[in-house]
Amino acid sequence: MTQQGNDGSGSDEMLDREAEDVTLAVMAASRLIVALSARALAAVDVPLTLPQLRSLVALHTCGPIKLAAMAATLGVTPSTALRMAERLEALNLIDRRVNPDNRREVVLRLTGTGEDLVEGVLARRRTEIRSLVERLPARERAGLVPALRALTAAAAGLDLGVDPAGEAGRLAGVVEDPLNPAP
Repeated sequence: MTQQGNDGSGSDEMLDREAEDVTLAVMAASRLIVALSARALAAVDVPLTLPQLRSLVALHTCGPIKLAAMAATLGVTPSTALRMAERLEALNLIDRRVNPDNRREVVLRLTGTGEDLVEGVLARRRTEIRSLVERLPARERAGLVPALRALTAAAAGLDLGVDPAGEAGRLAGVVEDPLNPAP
C-alpha cells in the first residue's frame, strides 16, 4: 500500500495510476471494438473502409441528412464528405438528392442496399461482441454494465457530433424526408 504524506500526495499518485490503468483498459477495449467492426466489414462483399462504414452508420442512425451535416458529423471537410458520398453512391449504398427548397444543398440517404449492408455489419459485430461477453464469468459480465453506463454518462457533456433527436440535429441539417428536407 502506498504511504500517504501529510499533503495527501500518495493518495493522488494512487488515483493517477488508477486513472491511467482505466484509460489503458478503455483504449484496449476500443481497439477491440474497432477490430471487430473491421472484421464484420470484411465479411461483406462490398469494398468499404471503416470511415465509409461510419458514414453509412451515421445515415442509418440519423436518417436523411444534408451533406454539410454529414461532414460535420464525421469531422471532415465538405469536399471530403462529397467524395465519400460519390463513392458510396457509385456502390448504390446511398442516394444523393438536391434539396428542392435550396438547390445548393444536397441531402443524403441510405438506399435499401445500404440499409441491408449496415444492418448486416452491425448484426455481425453485435454477435461477435456478444460471444466475447458470454465468455466472461457472470460476475465480471454484470460489473461491465454499470461501469460502461457510467463511462457513457460521463461523456454526456461532450460534443461528440450531431444529436439526431435533438435541436442540434435539426439545426445541423438532419431531415426526416429527403424529398422535403426543410426543417
